[in-house]
Amino acid sequence: MQSHIHTEADLDAGLAALRAADPRFIAILAAAGRPPLRRRQGGFAGLAAIIMAQQLSTASANAIWGRLETAFDPFDPKAILRARPARLARLGLSAPKIRTLKAIARAIERRELELASLAELPADTAHATLTAVHGIGPWTADIYLLSCLGHADAWPAGDLALQEAVRLAFALPARPTAKEMAAMADAWRPWRAVAARILWTYYRAAMLAAKSPAAAKGDKKRKPRAKPVR
Repeated sequence: MQSHIHTEADLDAGLAALRAADPRFIAILAAAGRPPLRRRQGGFAGLAAIIMAQQLSTASANAIWGRLETAFDPFDPKAILRARPARLARLGLSAPKIRTLKAIARAIERRELELASLAELPADTAHATLTAVHGIGPWTADIYLLSCLGHADAWPAGDLALQEAVRLAFALPARPTAKEMAAMADAWRPWRAVAARILWTYYRAAMLAAKSPAAAKGDKKRKPRAKPVR
């Protein structure tokens, strides 16, 4: 059974499976277009970059990450373990992020966390392995599995943009909770990561439609959005 999304052919397989499992995705894809195949750097650096992005603007996160890469060459667990917290703070890291990076580095050095092996584990098992490390929350684990490892069944149920995408796409009265998102996506296994990519693309299309000049000339009391799928 397919477990990873590495190529466009892998993505095609996931799209076909989802259209067959839930025909609503046919209309969602028609409205949003094909989702992009995006991958991020994996390993310790990839996980650290995701942590940097939490609760920060893209510009701020990129600036801090750039300073870290310049300060530590190579950027690896040993370097972070040796670094004094004060030095990391001067580079822009908050105290919680310093503790998280050091906890991850320590777990890797002790072989309590082997990032390379996560790709071969079921998504739920890999998720549990990551969140067992201090400071790695559900969102961080899911984004790492989906974006860095290309795991086909990762499902970031706590991602606010994904929750809003589900609300818009399925015309729900309110944004679903993480628990409701998990239950909803159960039928999309083992392709939940592909479903997330589709829905994120749908959300971006809806936001662009809302900002378009044509929408601005319409009824300003009603927020424009992509047509909901029923």
